[in-house]
Amino acid sequence: MKKIYVLDTNVLLQDPLALFTFRDNEIVIPAVVLEEIDAKKRNMDEIGRNARHVARLLDSFRKSGRLHQGVTLETGGVIRVELNHSSFQHMQKHFHEMTNDNRILAVALNLQAEQRQSPQQRPVILVSKDALMRIKADALGLNAEDFLSDRVVREDSSIYAGYEKLTVTSEVIQSYYAKRSLNIRQLFPNHAFFPHQFIVLKDGLNPSVSALGKLDADGNTLEMLVVDEDPVWGIKARNAQQRMAFELLLRTDIPLVTMTGKAGTGKTLLALAAGLVQIEDLQRYKKLLVARPIVPLGKDIGFLPGEKEEKLRPWMQPIYDNLEFLFNTKKAGDLDKILAGMGSIQVEALTYIRGRSIPGQYIIIDEAQNLTKHEVKTILTRVGEGSKIVLMGDPEQIDHPYLDESNNGLTYVVELFKHVQLAGHIKLEKGERSVLAQLAADLL
Repeated sequence: MKKIYVLDTNVLLQDPLALFTFRDNEIVIPAVVLEEIDAKKRNMDEIGRNARHVARLLDSFRKSGRLHQGVTLETGGVIRVELNHSSFQHMQKHFHEMTNDNRILAVALNLQAEQRQSPQQRPVILVSKDALMRIKADALGLNAEDFLSDRVVREDSSIYAGYEKLTVTSEVIQSYYAKRSLNIRQLFPNHAFFPHQFIVLKDGLNPSVSALGKLDADGNTLEMLVVDEDPVWGIKARNAQQRMAFELLLRTDIPLVTMTGKAGTGKTLLALAAGLVQIEDLQRYKKLLVARPIVPLGKDIGFLPGEKEEKLRPWMQPIYDNLEFLFNTKKAGDLDKILAGMGSIQVEALTYIRGRSIPGQYIIIDEAQNLTKHEVKTILTRVGEGSKIVLMGDPEQIDHPYLDESNNGLTYVVELFKHVQLAGHIKLEKGERSVLAQLAADLL
C-alpha cells in the first residue's frame, strides 16, 4: 500500500536529495516548510547551501506540473506542496501556540483525518530529524519516523573499529612470529577483512599469549608492524590501539587516516606528534596544517574582537594545548615564538580551507564528527599530490543540529573508505588523560 510522507524542514536541510528516497509514495511538503527553507537560503554555511539546493530542485519540478496539484517524480512517487489542511482546530486543545512545528503537525493530522474517511485509506507518516517533533506526533496519534536513508551505518550495526581479535592455536602464533607474515584469508576463508585492518591473534588455550599485526593493502596477508615502539616526538604509545594509530600515522603508503575515540584517548596528541616528526625530523612533508571546524562550518567569526589569529585562538585552543605539551613550553607566549620561528606549522579554521589545493602537506582535521558528508568531500578534494590527511573525532560527541553518530561526515569516511587501499582506520578506546577523565567519559 502506498503511503503519504509529510516532511519536516530539517529532513530537507540535512539532505536535499531526500526527496528521491521515498520510492513510489506521495511526498507532502507543508507550505510552512517552504517558509522555513526560504529563511535559511541566505546562510553562508552548509544549511544555507542545502536550502538553496532544495529550492532549485523544487523549481525544476515545476516544469512537469503545478506543485500544489502534485508532480510525478522519476522514482514513480508524487511530490506535492500542501496549501490546504492548515486548520489548527484539531491541534488547539493539545498544543495552543501556532509555532511552525505545530503547523506542520496540523497538516499531517488533518491529512490523516481525511484519509480515515477515504475508501482507500493510506497511512500518513511524519518524517522528522527532531526527536521532540516525533514525540509530539506520537502524542497526537500520528505515525512518526526519523529519516534514516542518510545513515551509512545501520541501527543494528556498529562503526568499523579498524581492528579485530581472532582466536587461533599456539602453532599459528608461533608460525606467524617465525615467518613474520600469515595468510589470513586461508586461515579464515569466510571472514570479512579490510585493507590495513589490524588483527590481534589470541591463543585459544592461553589468552595471555597473543600477536599483533596489520593486513596488507589487499587485506589478505597479516604482517608485522613496520613502525617500532620508540617514542614519537617524545610520545610513547601507552596501549595497543595507540600503537596501531602510530603505525597508520607514520606510514607514507596510507595517505588517508581516520581515528575515532572518546575524549582523552590521545587522538590529537598522537596525530600532532606524528606530524611533527615527519615534517621536522624526516622532512617528508613541507608543512603541518591543523584545522578544526567552527561549528557550524563556514560560520562568520567577524563578531569576535581582534585580528584573524586572535579570533581563532579560542576555537583552536585545544590544538595549542597539545602543542604546548609537545614542545614542553614553560611560559606564556613561548609557543607563539616557537611556531613563528619554525614557520612549518599552520593552525586554521576550516572556514579558510575551501577553494585551496594543498600539496605536500601533513593535514590534521580535528572534530571531524561535526562535518557533513558534503563538507568532508570538500575537504578531501583539497588534498594535493604528496599530502597525507588525518580525520579524527568522537562520533558520540556531536554539536551539529542535524547530525548524529550514524550520518556525520567522519562516520561516512570511515565506512566508505574501509575497503580502500589508500585508507586506514583505528578506534582508540582506552583513555590515557587521567583515571578521572576515563571514568567521566564512560559514566557520563
